[in-house]
Amino acid sequence: MKAAQTITLRIVNALGLHARSAAQLAKLAAQAKGGVWIDKNGNRADATSLLDILTLACPQGTEVTVSIDDEADMETLEQMAALIRSGFGE
Repeated sequence: MKAAQTITLRIVNALGLHARSAAQLAKLAAQAKGGVWIDKNGNRADATSLLDILTLACPQGTEVTVSIDDEADMETLEQMAALIRSGFGE
C-alpha cells in the first residue's frame, strides 16, 4: 500500500532514538486512525510499537522517513515530525 504522506527527517538529539523518545513517538502514533510507519534504510517499523521502533537502531544523525496510510492523520504526522525536529525535548 502506498503511503498517503511521508516526511524524511534526521534524528538530532545526542542520544538518538532511545526508549524514552521512541515511547513519545509511539504514543503520538497510537492516536492515528490508520497505519503510521517509521522507515530507516528500507527497514520498516510500526510506529505504534515501542519495540519495533527500537529495532531500527537510530543514533544521532540517522535519517528516517515517517509515513501515514490515511490523510486524516496529517496532524499526527506533523506532531511526530515536530517532536523529532525538536530533539525530543532533550
